[in-house]
Amino acid sequence: MTKRPRHPNPVPLVRRVGQAVVDLGVWIAASAAVLAAEAAFTGPSLSWADRLAIGLAMVTVQLSVAFALGLYQGRFWYGSSRESIRLYVATLPSVAAGEIAVLASGAGSAGAICALLIAPTALGASQVSRLAHWWRRRRFARPHNPSARRLIVFGAGDGGELALRALTRARNVRFVPVALLDDDPSLRRLEIEHVPVMGDRHDIEAVARETNADAMLIAIPSATSDTIRTLTQLGRTSGLDVYVLPGVDELFGAIDPNDIRPVTELDLLGRHPVDIDIDTIANFITDRRVLITGAGGSIGSELCRQVQRFAPASLHMLDCDDSGLHAVELSLEGRALLTDDRLVLADIRDAQRMREVFDAVRPDVVFHAAALKHLTLLERFPIEAWRTNVQGTQNVLDAALEYGVEHFVNISTDKAAEPSSVLGWSKRITERQTASAAQRSGRHYVSVRFGNVLGSRGSVLEIFEAQIRSGGPLTVTHEDATRFFMTVTEAVRLTMNAAAIGRGGQVMVLDMGEPVRIADVARRLAAASPRPIKIEITGLREGEKLHETLLADGERGERSSHPKITHVEVPPIDLTSSGLPEQCYTIDQLAQVGRSDSARPSRA
Repeated sequence: MTKRPRHPNPVPLVRRVGQAVVDLGVWIAASAAVLAAEAAFTGPSLSWADRLAIGLAMVTVQLSVAFALGLYQGRFWYGSSRESIRLYVATLPSVAAGEIAVLASGAGSAGAICALLIAPTALGASQVSRLAHWWRRRRFARPHNPSARRLIVFGAGDGGELALRALTRARNVRFVPVALLDDDPSLRRLEIEHVPVMGDRHDIEAVARETNADAMLIAIPSATSDTIRTLTQLGRTSGLDVYVLPGVDELFGAIDPNDIRPVTELDLLGRHPVDIDIDTIANFITDRRVLITGAGGSIGSELCRQVQRFAPASLHMLDCDDSGLHAVELSLEGRALLTDDRLVLADIRDAQRMREVFDAVRPDVVFHAAALKHLTLLERFPIEAWRTNVQGTQNVLDAALEYGVEHFVNISTDKAAEPSSVLGWSKRITERQTASAAQRSGRHYVSVRFGNVLGSRGSVLEIFEAQIRSGGPLTVTHEDATRFFMTVTEAVRLTMNAAAIGRGGQVMVLDMGEPVRIADVARRLAAASPRPIKIEITGLREGEKLHETLLADGERGERSSHPKITHVEVPPIDLTSSGLPEQCYTIDQLAQVGRSDSARPSRA
């Protein structure tokens, strides 16, 4: 077994040694003071050898225990409450050492009293030295940037406290915090780093006027997109530029002032803090052979990155797009030589090729993310949706059944609920195909259904940003059109969790939050553009819905053990190779297959 490499301590040696030297000096001085006072008031009842033995024993044990607890290894902020607690803990053994020295030297009751007095005296002096350091840091480490903006910090919790510490201790930062706001009334009298809580969200405008602030930081890393949208609107209405901290998935440890950034449309749409069951996912993936189809796509590539973190026995990435495989290998390894055996160039439309791949890989878990997804194009060419989304899925399912795959996860879409398009019907059929395979085999084959994924190729933000770069207009299909949104990272994390807890044949539906009006997104982006951008209403496209739904009218969802995942039963459909229908050339033929248990649509 290879040993984990040891990394050098990032805290400078001179700082760590300096802290130990200060404590050493404090304890020597405290011991000398107490013993000198004993000699002055009670006379020479103790010999100098006894005094030296008591003092040396206590100082040695105190520093040794403190070092073992990490006080001089840079584990804690100097003078913090956590460090102080460990300082108290280190003092107890030193008292015991002093009493043992008294018994060994026969110093009697005078020596025992001295040992008891040395510890609190030295401890108090140590705390005074830390308080002096804290005061000096507060006095001289304030930002000195004369152009720093006056900042209101919304959120007096952990995020707000970390942000205030970062801003008040760094030099030449862009912001000077002048007020705290929080909706929790119990925090109304709180003061953090000498910055007071002055109200809640309803007081933003008044506090901005009172403090002459021109910016506001939403210091809640776990804030949802709904919360960020509301606070951003209130802040901008009050004349404040609004900033955020990165989400909980992006933060590691302490906050750096450079982490503070302006609110983006991604924050306004895609913040859905996701708690996942790490142990459940680990049991599902760790030490198993995993195959991901569509690995070069937006969902597939993020699946590859997140699955790899759970240490599978092997991870195989399949796609018919060689550029997509190049990109995913580059993101995983930092280079892309395309010589890795884990990369599989293959098309799911080819049934024989799928059997060859499954025979070679012998996967335990399959994530099936390969699909055609652009609604308008599939309306024009429904046969391609049939060949890839339906026949391709059947090819992958047949190979999985033949080669004993125990866990199969089909990636679906909200358009499969009450389908009205070629894309929706083709994905609805894949859900039923997966349920049929689960029913026939008794294995853990499930589908996961979710809405629009921000950051994926062709997502609305990507389209709007490209239109803004070209000077506009921003095209919106309908003034009232709404969609669900979630970031690709959040969607994939929930997908893995849902797949791990789903029962065979079920569709696991992810909670996407509240739907968002596309016209509102367009207006915000247009308003933020440095040049005038028009918005054009184009009308709904063929097969497109005004509002997407996650559950069909006849579907009854059962909430799972996870608050953001719903279990839905779907009827199986037999599309095995023996019953596979001929090509479906129209949406009506796809709908006929999707609605019935019969696999053979009439020919147009």
